Amino acid sequence: MSNLAKSLESECQIVSGCGALKRIISPKSRDLGGFSVKRILPSKEVKSVGPWVFFDHMGPATLDAGDGINVRPHPHIGLATVTYLFEGEIQHKDSLGTDATVLPGDINLMVAGHGIVHSERQTPKMTQQAHKVHGLQLWLALPKAYEDCEPSFHHYDRDILPTVDLPGGRAKVLIGNAFGCSSPVKTFSETLYAEVNLNEGESIQLPHVEELALYIVSGNLKIGSFNMADHHMAVFNEEQGITVTAQSNTRFALIGGGALGSRFIEWNFVATDKQLIENAKKRWQQQEFAKVPGDSEEYIPLP
Repeated sequence: MSNLAKSLESECQIVSGCGALKRIISPKSRDLGGFSVKRILPSKEVKSVGPWVFFDHMGPATLDAGDGINVRPHPHIGLATVTYLFEGEIQHKDSLGTDATVLPGDINLMVAGHGIVHSERQTPKMTQQAHKVHGLQLWLALPKAYEDCEPSFHHYDRDILPTVDLPGGRAKVLIGNAFGCSSPVKTFSETLYAEVNLNEGESIQLPHVEELALYIVSGNLKIGSFNMADHHMAVFNEEQGITVTAQSNTRFALIGGGALGSRFIEWNFVATDKQLIENAKKRWQQQEFAKVPGDSEEYIPLP
């Protein structure tokens, strides 16, 4: 959804108090006119966690009638976008002809491959009245074997995403395998994405993957002797059996998976070869990407 620049990379700090913790990432906030977006990934010291290379937290915010998300058509290559809402709705249109509305609890997975264009706006129905916006948008880098694949779009209704009761809480497995459940969402490499709601005073053991991070949407957690506030991300080492305890009712996201390897990231483009990005920039400047049916009058220029 958002442009990428060095000035928007988040800050990291090395922490003590828990041997499993490598770093804590603080958000870098952006004002999008009426609501804020907190950028977590990439950060100066942590460019990726597993395949995840981008992590934005939208809101929470209440927008006045007439206001709303209004992101004009823009391109992507070499990645898949994953949109997940807690509140509100977003209308997605893309150059494949997709016209889908993202609702709370659903997963929209857009695979850019060699190139796709999409827009993200709020429906007229939503903007006719005051409404809320709250959600997460992530990018995962495609493995080299898939970065030039045909673009595709996949919608997964909230009712088919597995949930599991935990001691004092509940988890929803959005992508990958965790807590004894497996998500039906398409993957390209080892990938983990889960939402966990944990009641005050309760503890859980985190699933184990090669690379793992935890982002607190709301509430706060204790990790070892370290107290972690909301809107921060904890990045862990490969230690197994990591336990976290909720200091209040807490909602957090888990992301991770197999190590990615190096990637070039510029604007909305991700690639293993910088020349692929240069080619995509030229294609966009010359308007050689496919248009978005029903939303082709506007576009975001190359910065």
